[in-house]
Amino acid sequence: MSYRKADIYVHETKAGVLKETETGYRFQYESTYASQKNAEPVSLTLPLRQEPYESRILFPFFDGLIPEGWLLDVVEETWKVNSNDRMGLLLVSCRDTIGHVSVREA
Repeated sequence: MSYRKADIYVHETKAGVLKETETGYRFQYESTYASQKNAEPVSLTLPLRQEPYESRILFPFFDGLIPEGWLLDVVEETWKVNSNDRMGLLLVSCRDTIGHVSVREA
């Protein structure tokens, strides 16, 4: 089975990689990013560190980037993504977010 990956950007700088795994999800900061003096974490719930974060479910911060309501309906219909496919929704709808974090398919 092939798992999907997403490059995570903070202010247009690649900060880390989010991956689907056999048991859920893994997020890891790029070592070059995490060691920068002015590096910002993607979220307060995912502070900068070298070790990967692991979760059975999509990390709440990333899940919170996914549109809701009528906009979610538009995303589902336009890209034919099921609302239960949280990684798929993240990949198609979070390239240009309101905040400082963006998601791009790796």
